[in-house]
Amino acid sequence: MDIGHKLKQLRIKNSLTLEELASRSELTKGFLSQVERNLTSPSIATLEDILEALGTTLASFFQEDKDEKCVFTKDDYFVDEREGSTVHWIVPNAQKNEMEPILLELEVNGTSQVIDPHDGEEFGYVLSGRIVLVDGESEFTVRKGETFYINGTNSHYLKNESQAVAKVLWITTPPLF
Repeated sequence: MDIGHKLKQLRIKNSLTLEELASRSELTKGFLSQVERNLTSPSIATLEDILEALGTTLASFFQEDKDEKCVFTKDDYFVDEREGSTVHWIVPNAQKNEMEPILLELEVNGTSQVIDPHDGEEFGYVLSGRIVLVDGESEFTVRKGETFYINGTNSHYLKNESQAVAKVLWITTPPLF
């Protein structure tokens, strides 16, 4: 592990200059510069002081980063068949992310779950068919190739009043599904 580089990246992530980190950790700017360039190695106690000033711990600092998966295939999807709809969770464990996408299939006369008011936004793209977006007291027809973008201030849901299955890519932030 390149300790110096990792410390520098952590310092930059925290928007600190070498001088600010030196002041917080009670070390000299020159010493910290040497550590970041791997010209010297800090003792465990000194490293703990630096990490405390950076808002982390030894355990967190030395924990190996796992490569996060960024491409998902159909084998990764989880399918939830409900009455009137099928939800394809196309990004596993998306609730830990800032947004959550699903592929929603609405059967004829099917409806999605009702989403309660929340602080966030939602985007949908109709891949096939036609749906009705019910947003509070308002209703909007959205056809294949069209999109919707709403904030979460009202209860809302989708329904399919057409005579064919509708498919919608639906993304919410924060994750709600």
